[in-house]
Amino acid sequence: MEAAGVGDIGDTGVGAASGAASATVRELLQDECYADFLSQDFDVKAYTSQSIHQAVIAEQLAKLAQGISQLDKELHLQVVTRHEDLLAQATGIESLEGVLQMMQTRIGALQGAVDRIRVKIVDPYNKIVGRTAQLARLQVACDLLRRIIRILYLSKRLQGQLQGGSREITKAAQSLNELDYLSQGIDLSGIEVIESDLLFVARARLEVENQAKRLLEQGVETQNPTQVGTALQAFYNLGTLKDTVTTVVDGYCAVLEENINGALDIKILTQPSQRGGSGPGRATMPTPGNTAAFRATLWTNMEKLMDQICAACGQVQHLQKVLAKKRDPVSHICFIEEIVKDGQPEILFTFWNFVTHSLSSEFQAAANSSMFLKQAFEGEYPKLLRLYNDLWKRLQQYSLNIQGSFNPSGTTDLYAEVQQMEDDAQDIFLQKKQDYDPEKALKDSLQPYEAAYLSKSLSRLFDPINLVFPPGGRNPPSADELDGIIKTIASELNVATVDSNLTLAVARNVAKTIQLYGVKSEQLLSTQGDASQVIGPLTEGQRRNVAVVNSLFRWHQAIVKVISSQSSFPPAAERTIASALQTIRALMGSAVQPLLTSVGDSIEAVIITMHQEDFSGSVSGPGKSATPCSLYMKELQGFVARVTGDYFRHFECQDFVFDQTEAIAQRAVELFVRNASLLRPLGEGGKMRLAADFAQMELAVAPLCRRVSDLGKSYRLLRSFRPLLFQTSEHVAASPALGEVIPFSTVLQLLFTRAPPELKSPFQGSPGSLRSVGENQRRQRVCTCLSDNDPAAAESHVHSSVGGGGSRRSAGFPIHPSSFCSRSVVSGLPGSAPSDCASS
Repeated sequence: MEAAGVGDIGDTGVGAASGAASATVRELLQDECYADFLSQDFDVKAYTSQSIHQAVIAEQLAKLAQGISQLDKELHLQVVTRHEDLLAQATGIESLEGVLQMMQTRIGALQGAVDRIRVKIVDPYNKIVGRTAQLARLQVACDLLRRIIRILYLSKRLQGQLQGGSREITKAAQSLNELDYLSQGIDLSGIEVIESDLLFVARARLEVENQAKRLLEQGVETQNPTQVGTALQAFYNLGTLKDTVTTVVDGYCAVLEENINGALDIKILTQPSQRGGSGPGRATMPTPGNTAAFRATLWTNMEKLMDQICAACGQVQHLQKVLAKKRDPVSHICFIEEIVKDGQPEILFTFWNFVTHSLSSEFQAAANSSMFLKQAFEGEYPKLLRLYNDLWKRLQQYSLNIQGSFNPSGTTDLYAEVQQMEDDAQDIFLQKKQDYDPEKALKDSLQPYEAAYLSKSLSRLFDPINLVFPPGGRNPPSADELDGIIKTIASELNVATVDSNLTLAVARNVAKTIQLYGVKSEQLLSTQGDASQVIGPLTEGQRRNVAVVNSLFRWHQAIVKVISSQSSFPPAAERTIASALQTIRALMGSAVQPLLTSVGDSIEAVIITMHQEDFSGSVSGPGKSATPCSLYMKELQGFVARVTGDYFRHFECQDFVFDQTEAIAQRAVELFVRNASLLRPLGEGGKMRLAADFAQMELAVAPLCRRVSDLGKSYRLLRSFRPLLFQTSEHVAASPALGEVIPFSTVLQLLFTRAPPELKSPFQGSPGSLRSVGENQRRQRVCTCLSDNDPAAAESHVHSSVGGGGSRRSAGFPIHPSSFCSRSVVSGLPGSAPSDCASS
């Protein structure tokens, strides 16, 4: 226990000493005087110089001495405190020295073993390295000797091939290709035995290349596929096929660009005029835009340019055809695959793209630099377009012609057919690409001139019309003025026949011209009240309307004649002009509509007066003269004859007038039959007179149509109803014309007239007049047409009967047949449900 207590006391003392030491160390570390010594980059010289500079050397020395003393005490305290640990570390160091001594001995033994092994390996290795180097040099020497022997052999063979001329050019090129392969990757300079041969090979390569180029140029110019194929085979053997073809095409492009510049050079174009106009005392300033010589020279140059483009395209196309057909006899690789294997486009496509871009850029630059060229191209654009179209047709024809010039040799028919399809697909002049139209690309350079030409063409078409329709004028153009306008239209269409698209564009301008003529003519029409009077002679407004309609008719006929005289007129252009002519016919219809409306209303008013006459008499005796017809019929015949003679005969367009008046005649017949069915009382004498009126009705409406039989259903109604006047009710009910020709409502009204006086007619039992009854019956006929699933006939009937009467339209009746319902035709009779067919 005492020992334990002594140990505890010792530990306590050590701990207290350690704590005191730690506090001392912290004080030293926190002291600013010793902070510099703790820095990693402490410099003694810098610290000394700083201390001297501050002039506190004595204090610093004292401070340092005090710190050293404290450190010594601290070290002593640490040694005393940890002496056991230090002794244990010293003992461990002695053990480690023993282990290290043993390891050193073993390392020495290992080093000796390694030295003995090195002695046994190094010498054989050095011998192997030396022998390997000798073998490598022997192999290089052997390879060099083989190359030299092969070069000597090929050089000798090449000399004989060069003497064979163009017949041996492909073999010579193959020998040169092999010689190039032998010279690759090795330096043959300085070898005397082949030095002269290498010089000969270099000269021979130049000679073969030049000979192949001449052969290629000659073959392309003369369209000789054999020569072209031989030259291409030579270049393929030389390994320069792609570069050579690219160079040839680039040469064509450069020459063609020079030709385009020369054809559009204003200086060259004005040289003839300058030479002709030069002289002493005379101004030399040319006026090319106003001289015929300048235009003639320009178009001569343009024709030559088109010939040059066609020739160049033919040569490039021929070259591509040979490339597509020719195959290497050894590798069987098609030459065209060598050209396009890196994703590059075909040479014909590249060349054509260059041609179109050059034409666009050069034409634009020339037009911008010279107003004379711009005016020539804009004013004579059809001639320029004709040159382009002729060029395109020639290229297509050339493509068709050379199809039979290439027949793959040594192949089956199936292969020939497949090869032919592939060649057609590659020919852009025969088959367009999906995303590229070569013809459109060619004509894109003409877009500015086309727009300007169409604008001027529209002005040339509008100017004569504006001249013959002066502001404030009241008369339509004369025949001579109209002929002048027609000649202008015919001239524009004839000039535009060089191209279907241009014809369509000019046709649109002609359609605008037709519409302008219609607008100007419409402004001359009289819309006053006297334009629709039918009481007296023609008024001034009616005469002007007749003149306008006749002018529109002559205009319409002249345009139709011009279109019919055009050969190979595009259907789209014909439809465009026909659509514009429809507006002229519509305008003619609207011009005569007020007169037709008045005529129709007057005829209806005359027919309704039949109810003012007495038809209840009996049959006339033998001594009495029978009346041929009623007074109202005489009045109707006289009115129709007077209207035809006083008004309609002044119109030159008789067919058009008949087309308009036939509807009036149909309406008059239907109205006559309907009112005839309402006559009550009707005696035997009245039936005879009414039957005579039926016969006279055909004569009355004859002037309003070509033939009375052309009235169709109305004519059959007139003929079918007349026998019913003398038939019994049973025979009337069994008539085959009932329903199909004669409406049920009309027959019912006829039967009502035979009933006793107590049973009144429908119009007597309902409020309204005979006119309103006629309107109800007309609507009932429309409803019947709708119920028979014939809405077109119903609409035609409504427009023909309702559209002509202003009084009926003002009554509020709807015009479209969908406004009526398919009710029973007897709905308007007494005792039945009230009619609700009118949706007003």
